[in-house]
Amino acid sequence: MIHVVKAGLLTTIQDLGRYGNQKHGVIASGVMDSESHRIANLLVGNSPDLATIEITLMGPVLEFQEDALISICGGSLSPMIDGESVPMWRPILVKKESELRFGNPKQGFRAYLAVSGGFDVPLVMESRSTYLRAGIGGFKGRALEKGDELRLNPPKDSVTNLFEGLRQKTGKNSYAIPNWFVAHEFTPVIQSGETIRITEGREFDQFSKESQKALIEESFKIDSKSDRMGYRLNGPRLERKDDRDMISEAVAFGTIQVPSEGNPIILLADRQTTGGYPKIAQVASIDLPKVAQMKPGEHIHFEWISLEEAQKLYLEREKALAQLRRGVAFKMR
Repeated sequence: MIHVVKAGLLTTIQDLGRYGNQKHGVIASGVMDSESHRIANLLVGNSPDLATIEITLMGPVLEFQEDALISICGGSLSPMIDGESVPMWRPILVKKESELRFGNPKQGFRAYLAVSGGFDVPLVMESRSTYLRAGIGGFKGRALEKGDELRLNPPKDSVTNLFEGLRQKTGKNSYAIPNWFVAHEFTPVIQSGETIRITEGREFDQFSKESQKALIEESFKIDSKSDRMGYRLNGPRLERKDDRDMISEAVAFGTIQVPSEGNPIILLADRQTTGGYPKIAQVASIDLPKVAQMKPGEHIHFEWISLEEAQKLYLEREKALAQLRRGVAFKMR
């Protein structure tokens, strides 16, 4: 069990999303940075669909009431166990009665905490993701609060050797780590001014040539009103050639819509199921984790790529993650 001593800014239980119900108006939700979430699960022997704790900027304080194998991936929010800094992107055996807390954010916006076996929270519409506005999923349908008790499922059999080896290694220390970790190619530097690759949206041709050009030649600032539903961007006004009405259509994670005032919005994990604003572009799947790690106040640049190139990049990343999965499984033997 994990006891929540302090909740943090926004700490929720999330998995890969609640799919199959958007036709009924139920949003997908799920993690913002799916790559960090997947790697965190991989490092503790979990399948990628198990839930992790998504930690936003200012992290929680968590007390472990049993030994647990964890990993922390994503943004660097200065994790510490009993006051000692701990590394990310690798398994960590945390001893019972140890305290995990987070310090000053160094890089990125969101971190992901996985526990071997996962969290004992109920499935709602085949997902453990927290849908905050509807109050369903996750832990009681809300963000974690002080005093909450998170029950853990038993560790996976695949990590037994690693678990016991690290337990013996702890000695008087609060935690132990192996001598291996995820390669730096999977832990990209996240910074303001990041270039995000995009493909043309369904209504791209409805925008003026000046707006099409401004989207990739100018920078945009992420507005403070941004949240898990979408990043509002401030920058040059993007204008359509005419103001014709649109029929609402399905939208996706990374769809860039432009409301009538001309400031684009990148739709994110808690996006609505349909949208009635014109879609000027779509963020390539390969760069969605980068977008998720950017903070309000930071600047973002866009770069056009073809759909074929975006698909190729996606497949290359999936091959690399499959290779990483095989490597981690070998280390856990």
